[in-house]
Parts: sequence; structure tokens; C-alpha cells
Amino acid sequence: MKIEQLYTNCLAQGAYFISSDGEAAVIDPIREPDVYLKLAKASGSRIKYIFETHFHADFVSGHLELAEKTGATIVYGPTAVTAFEAYIGQDEETFCIGKLRLKLLHTPGHTLESSCYLLEDETGTATTIFTGDTLFIGDVGRPDLAQQPKEGLTQDELAGMLFDSLRDKIMPLNDDIVVYPAHGAGSACGKNMSKETWDTLGNQRLNNYALNINLSRDQFIAEVTAGLPPPPAYFPINVRLNSQGYTGLQDIIRKGTRALMAGEFEQEARKEHTLILDTRDPADFAAGHIPGSVNIGLNGSFATWAGALLPYENAGLLIVANSGKETEVITRLARVGFDNVTGYLLGGFEGWQAAGKTINKVPNLSAAEFFKLQAKNKFNIIDVRAAAEFEQGHLAGATNLPLGNFHQLGNVVDKPEAYYVYCAGGYRSMIYISMLKAAKNIELINVNGGYGALKLLINA
Repeated sequence: MKIEQLYTNCLAQGAYFISSDGEAAVIDPIREPDVYLKLAKASGSRIKYIFETHFHADFVSGHLELAEKTGATIVYGPTAVTAFEAYIGQDEETFCIGKLRLKLLHTPGHTLESSCYLLEDETGTATTIFTGDTLFIGDVGRPDLAQQPKEGLTQDELAGMLFDSLRDKIMPLNDDIVVYPAHGAGSACGKNMSKETWDTLGNQRLNNYALNINLSRDQFIAEVTAGLPPPPAYFPINVRLNSQGYTGLQDIIRKGTRALMAGEFEQEARKEHTLILDTRDPADFAAGHIPGSVNIGLNGSFATWAGALLPYENAGLLIVANSGKETEVITRLARVGFDNVTGYLLGGFEGWQAAGKTINKVPNLSAAEFFKLQAKNKFNIIDVRAAAEFEQGHLAGATNLPLGNFHQLGNVVDKPEAYYVYCAGGYRSMIYISMLKAAKNIELINVNGGYGALKLLINA
């Protein structure tokens, strides 16, 4: 028996490959099938099943392409309705993989079709549970994301279903059961997930509020629904793609890897509803960028922020990337349903400069420089960290405008004076600045190093 967790940091997502005696199963695969095909080949296994814990909202699953390449059966839990061939399992139904068995446990609450898969080894002993978004490490899935709810079903009713699912299906299991969830810290599918990617059920009983036996049903509902931020705009789109189908990844890559000279790139950018996405590091973007471009650095939570902030109605995305990173950018965008990259800038930003095209810059102040100026002046200061981060500590006089709420809060920035913007370290502040500058002609200055650097000076 072999279990491999395949964790994609960009999505804070865990997929799983299980093999035994020449057969294999994959749980919640990401969009690229090759990693699972290589594992199957290395283990001498045939992928027999692709198990989906639910219709994912935060990423596009790889179930369709993987099934096409392997002939594996796609399995969903009860109530799931798909536009493609899939097997809809029943509660307590078992599936054999070599000498192992996976038992489907229907656990509605996060979504109606949400299911966990309990793994039994060669002796019939339950050892591991793959919980999808039903149970995370330190948290549970949000009950407000179901895209196919029954008529009149509220988030409170879904939260109540989740309470019942945890009590009836998961909590009766042994303490030594290993819990493998679909997500960890950084995912928008929960509120307070741990950075750990697995744990034992016994440890979760001690540390996860949702498994507290003294928590009443009403208390659980109140706790799990409190303080839920608005769902990211891309979630319904990804649910539709996962349940209805999508274009193959290789076709998307072929369309997107169209190299454009600076002049061609400029012409394409003039087309209506076309957006330039600069994926370089924030410092490089600040030093020089194409006017009107948006910066989301590849070396960060790239896919998550792209999905949350970029409009899906774009006619096309044009990419500025470091040389050799173009295919990676297109692939990671496709993971969250952006299948509309129409080309990239040949030679990257340096190609734009070499062609003598206009460039813009973002003023950057070090934390020390800002600290000295602030002592003598009153500034407009924007903190783009999440509300919980802001509450734990912030600069006096700063206004909290979380990046995740940009589309709801962006219009409040309208003063003629300059705004100084910071986040935790500089990644999110540059995204915010680039998006606001693309929409408005406002003077924005980045505080380099963010609150992390400022806090050191405050405490000095």
C-alpha cells in the first residue's frame, strides 16, 4: 500500500494518489494529469478510480483529462449531477483498489454532494480518511459555497447538515485515523485552517473547535457561519467547469503560448476587455512596467489572487513573464479557470523596454524612510491585509482596505493626496497598487517590506 499527498502550495490544495497490488486511485486531482500518470507508471499501477470529494469551487479539477487518458471511472457522492459520464456512489458504498478498500461516507454540509473516503488496509482496518472540504486541520468547510442548493436551503441549514455529518460519520471513528483534507492555510474554503496538511483524528478532537463534543448544534452553526467573507467571484465559475466540463489543458497552453513582439503586444492590448497581467516579482514591477498592467507575482499565492481579483469576462489575458515561465503562468491560471490567455510578451518586460515603449513605475519607500517621514507628516495610509491581521496590529491612522475586498472597497480611495500602501511584506500591496492605478489616476506609494518591517521599527 502506498499513499502520496501531492500538495499544490499555490492553491493550498492536497490531492492524493493511492496504489495497491497493481491498481491505483486518485482523489481530488488538479488540472495537470501528467503527475498522476508518472506516479502510476512508477508504481506499476493502473489508475482505476478518480474520486472527487465534491464539486470544487476554488480550482478546476483534473478528473476529465485524467479519465480520458486512463479510462478510470470518475466517482462522486450522492446527489451529484454531472454533464459527463461519472459514477454516482451511495453512502457506505465500498470500492476496491488492489487489496485496499475505500468506503464512501456521504457528509453533506459544505456542499450537498460532499463526501469523505475512508481507507481500509489489507486487513480491513480503517487507517485513513480523505475528508475533502468537510473537515480541515483546525477547521471545517464553509457552508455558504454550495452552487447547487435545494430550493430555499440556507447556509444555516447547510451548517446544520455539516454538524450532523461530523457527528454521525467522522467522530465515531478511532483516534488513530489519519485525516487528509483537501486544503490547508491560504485556501478561501475555510476561515482558520492550519498550515499543517494532515493530522490524526484524535488530535483534531483536542484542537478543532468543530469536533468539540460540548458544542451544541446551534453553537456550531453560529460559530461556523460567523465572520464569513464574501465568496471569491471565481468560485461559481469553477463549480460550473467541474460539473459541466472544460477545454483540455494542452489546447489552452497552445493558444496561450503565442509570442508577441512589443508592437503586436501593444495592438492586442488595445482590444476591448483585454487585460495585461504582469507576473514578475513586485520589486521588478515597481522598477518598471507597462502602463495599465496588473501585477500578481508568480512567486506567491498567484492562482488564488488571480481568481479572486481578475475579471473572467475578459476577452483575453496578455502575459508579461520572466523568460521561460510563460507555460507555468498559463498552467497556473488554468487551474482556477482562466482559459483565455491569448499571448505573451516576447522577451518579457526587457523586450518592451528595448522597443522604446512607454513605461510606468511605482514609488517604493523603505520602512525606515516611511517611518521618518510619518513622524513629521500626516499621511493617507492604506493597510491591505485581511481584517484579522489588521486587528492584531497596525499603524496608527491606517485605513484597512483588505485586498480580497478590492472590488467592494476600491472606490473609496479618491483623495488628491498621495496614499501610502502596505501589507505584510510587499506582495499584496503591489497587487493593490497596480489594480487601483489601472482603474484610477491616483498617486500610490508602496511601503517596502510591509508591516513586518514596520513592526520591527515600532518595537525597536
